Amino acid sequence: MPLVIPPEDPRNPAQTPATQPDTLSLQKRRGPKPRAIVEFPQPLALTWDDPPAFSNAFALHLERHGDTCHHLHRAIIAPDEAFDRKTFRSWKFGRKTPATLQSFQILGRIERRYRLPNGYFRDKLAAAAKAPRGHNLLDVTDAERRRMAWHLPDDLNQRPAAERAEIIDWVRTVIVSGATDYRRYQAEALRHRYGLRFPPLEGVGRGAWDDVAQHEMVVGLRAPPRLIREVADLIRFKTSTLSAVGSKRAGVWGDETVAQKVEHLGLLFGAMAANPASPIGGLGVPSDRLTVGLLVLPSVWDWYLTWREAKRGFYTNWEANMLAFGLALTRRETGWLRQRPAIAFDLPVIDGLVSDDDVARARNDWDGMCDQVHDHCLRRAKEIQRVARVHRDPFEPILAILETDRPLASYRLITSEIAARIPDAKRHPKAAAEVVRGMLMLRLGLHLGVRQKNLRQLLLCPRSTTPRSDRQLEGLKRGELRWNVRETKWEVLIPSNAFKNANSSFFGGQPFRLLLPDLDGLYRHIDAYIAQHRPVLLAGAEDPGTFFVKTVKRTSRNAAYDSATFYEAWRLIIQRYGIYNPYTKRGAIAGLLPHGPHNVRDVLATHILKTTGSFEQASYAIQDTPEMVALHYGRFLPQDKAALAARILNEVWETG
Repeated sequence: MPLVIPPEDPRNPAQTPATQPDTLSLQKRRGPKPRAIVEFPQPLALTWDDPPAFSNAFALHLERHGDTCHHLHRAIIAPDEAFDRKTFRSWKFGRKTPATLQSFQILGRIERRYRLPNGYFRDKLAAAAKAPRGHNLLDVTDAERRRMAWHLPDDLNQRPAAERAEIIDWVRTVIVSGATDYRRYQAEALRHRYGLRFPPLEGVGRGAWDDVAQHEMVVGLRAPPRLIREVADLIRFKTSTLSAVGSKRAGVWGDETVAQKVEHLGLLFGAMAANPASPIGGLGVPSDRLTVGLLVLPSVWDWYLTWREAKRGFYTNWEANMLAFGLALTRRETGWLRQRPAIAFDLPVIDGLVSDDDVARARNDWDGMCDQVHDHCLRRAKEIQRVARVHRDPFEPILAILETDRPLASYRLITSEIAARIPDAKRHPKAAAEVVRGMLMLRLGLHLGVRQKNLRQLLLCPRSTTPRSDRQLEGLKRGELRWNVRETKWEVLIPSNAFKNANSSFFGGQPFRLLLPDLDGLYRHIDAYIAQHRPVLLAGAEDPGTFFVKTVKRTSRNAAYDSATFYEAWRLIIQRYGIYNPYTKRGAIAGLLPHGPHNVRDVLATHILKTTGSFEQASYAIQDTPEMVALHYGRFLPQDKAALAARILNEVWETG
């Protein structure tokens, strides 16, 4: 093969071939063993034996150049770059494909190194994504292959084609997607994101704002500066310890409420800014004209309500809750929007939605406009509540459990399945640590009945450490798992202000305290997790102090869970150990669907209702009121009530 001049060093684009070090100096600097081939090959004639698959093409060019994955990594990755050398091996053998911005940038360096056409590898990835899916594991996308591999039988490729199709379709439908109408709607909606993103704000919990890097990357979804300033002022107004001089407010928002309101405002204004010709079908308002002051106009609310109804196909309580937000903003004396009349001067004219007369009236009579929209939102909320439908049935994923006579006993089967499949910690320390962590998530969730936030923020106090005081926990707004020396038991203490319903009559201002029972080896697993498994998960990274920690990786050193990652960790455990898979014979419960930690509260409340018939006792299990259990948690149907009464009455006939 004729030799060609090597291209410029991809780590230094300014370097020309004439200024590159010669082959001999390269060999001396990189070690005592000279390489047989150091020259770059001729550009490949693509019509000659060009593999269509990315992995095959990547392997071919490694071989043509005489490269190993280690040498390629050393040649094109800068010392300060975080890119695992093993990734190249995964690309070579088809276990992974590039999917991140960094990966695509590195592909460009490889193309320049091997003198391939620009975009050579990306074209192969795009062709694979457009190809029709087959029934072989190698025919699915890389991300889907990772999600599905656990749930496929080892002999999949040896089974008949029809059976392979049946298995893969079942895994996709039941385990990966969840098979509910809402999950399908959600998956479709995620393909067309439109919600505006807000940057972090000093003094506001980071959980309420998107990451800075993500905000910078998604250029089309950035919130404009004026909208950011207005929303930041609203958040400060609702979260500060003392209200500003001259202003009035009703109630204070916690971090979870802040995150929810920011998300709702991002969706509303994102819909207004979206292109009308796009699949989103927005209004096309330039982002620099958006202002929270638009919420003082009934026409804006009606447009948004109609747009959401068209997008989903019907109204839900979500729209009624959004209108309640509008009522709070314009409430007399305490509404944030009502106390900001200067916003009227930022109102824009929008064809077909906001007229010159609307703007003039808002500037001259701000209180009158707030009164008008307040009455309008109140009427619309009542109208929507009459026709609202339930799109997301919270009971649907766990119906297979709730329909049994003893739901908690059924859910417990999942923890037994996990305990029976814990890997050998000596041979597979990380896998064993992750499985034990998942089992303890379910065990503590079932014993405590708390919300996801309280469970993932639960702090750890090892046996030899002095527990935090009640006042310290109140300041942190977090609970703690500690060893009670007097009772010789593990204890969970959570201050009342850490709960979403802190003002509920259940607490009465007192903390929640519960001694965990040493049942089914719970203490043994807790001690093993603290002493052995938790350090493996941390891998030397900074300890967030919480009982549950994420698996620390080279590319992610943050061990603290947030709402999304904790939900996904729980959902993964249910996918692997909860759902019975008829093809692998793994899993505990047939008919179960993927779900998150909040469904445990439904299981506990329903179990007590079916056992005692008491809404009050059911509320004790989930730290809430009987009214909330009746409205949201207990699935206590007429036949369940009749069966409970019949059980008592039938005793007369059985005893004579």
